[in-house]
Amino acid sequence: MPDGGPRLLAGTVSRDPLKDRSPGEGRPLPDSYWAATAGPRPEDDGVLVDDRDADVAIVGGGYTGLSCAYRLAGNHGADVVVLEANAPGWGCSGRNGGNIRPGIGRVPLREWRERWGEDGARALFDEQLAALDTVRSLIADGGIDCDLQDVGLLRVAHRPAAVAGLETDHRLLAETFGYEAELLDAGDIEKDYFRSAEAFAALRFPDGFAVHPLKLAQGVLRLARDAGAAVHRASPVSGWRADGSGYVVETPKARVRARHVVVATNGYTGDSLHPALKARTLPVLSCVIVTRPMTANEKAETDFRSTAPVADTRRLLLYYRRLPDGRIMMGGRGPIDERAVDHPRWKRRLLEALRRKFPPLSGLTVDYYWAGWVCLPFDAVPHVHRLDGHPDVWFSLGYCGTGVAPALHLGSLLADRIGGGEANIPAALERPMPRYPLAAFRRLGQRAVYAWHRFQDG
Repeated sequence: MPDGGPRLLAGTVSRDPLKDRSPGEGRPLPDSYWAATAGPRPEDDGVLVDDRDADVAIVGGGYTGLSCAYRLAGNHGADVVVLEANAPGWGCSGRNGGNIRPGIGRVPLREWRERWGEDGARALFDEQLAALDTVRSLIADGGIDCDLQDVGLLRVAHRPAAVAGLETDHRLLAETFGYEAELLDAGDIEKDYFRSAEAFAALRFPDGFAVHPLKLAQGVLRLARDAGAAVHRASPVSGWRADGSGYVVETPKARVRARHVVVATNGYTGDSLHPALKARTLPVLSCVIVTRPMTANEKAETDFRSTAPVADTRRLLLYYRRLPDGRIMMGGRGPIDERAVDHPRWKRRLLEALRRKFPPLSGLTVDYYWAGWVCLPFDAVPHVHRLDGHPDVWFSLGYCGTGVAPALHLGSLLADRIGGGEANIPAALERPMPRYPLAAFRRLGQRAVYAWHRFQDG
């Protein structure tokens, strides 16, 4: 569909999780490029209509919940029920850009040793590499055809002043963590990747890659169900209560009585799901465009032949890549108020950013535009832990917009922890999630932070 067509719309973004009690009930997948190209939707177990017992009830049918269910059912023989408000993969597991590299949270690498000490920083770094292995293992286990683009990931300096930061990170990766990233200059980028007006150097992560995120989510859905887990769509959880030695989990039509509950809702968690989760997260909107395919002339003028996933060095970063069919995907931050997300300016801002990076693409138009909620904890790292006062209620939340590999990996580790197996979760992540101070003013604080970051980005 050409730029300006009615490609988005109602129903693709739920109301603000800070205000709304539910992300919906039975909503279809958003009208995204991923949904349009994922192929036939795999079967699930439909709406939960009868009360039942289970070992574990999982709230949320995205990467975390599905990988946890697969591991619990397949490795630990648990009776698992996944309860998804809409369709499996409806949230950011089916909306993200699909760019994957070593990375957990948003704490700058140069601050890791100060925050967690030498051993803690190394343990966390090793775990983020293990997360990449988990993704590859899941793809291999399920024979998941998710358009794997296995060419490394670039973090590109968008202006000359950003080059020094890449050089510092390059040294730190090698000297502290023994990780051999590759530092590229502008000539290297032009020779091997593309010609861009905003590419002055790059740090190449050789084990980074990219996927079709919805195909990946649907592949893990198949794995979970084949292992014996039940996955119910259109079954939003309104809450749970302790009952004897377990919990009763409430959905609109039926209840699940389970020994353990797992909260796997990330950016869609909301303050109202449970009192112990109130003020723990900040959901922020991220928007994505996918253009029409480039013409032969546009490809030649930009020499955009690489499909390597890319992120720039802005604090309000932009991420992009060439898709297998010659389109360009670009994502970045969205509005603060979800009511503004359908306004054309947000699609236009991403397209203008793409054109600034690649001036020969000035005639490019947008075929797809959508948005989703990213989850930011106060301390900018994910958390895997028990809920306060509820020793058998677990959560893995707070992926900060870099959650494809961490969500799949931490969901698997959480399954091992619940199932009684070995689960070496880094101490940096396995701890309670802090509350936001002055939580009622989170959106006001977000506006101030965005304004400051725009100033820093230049």
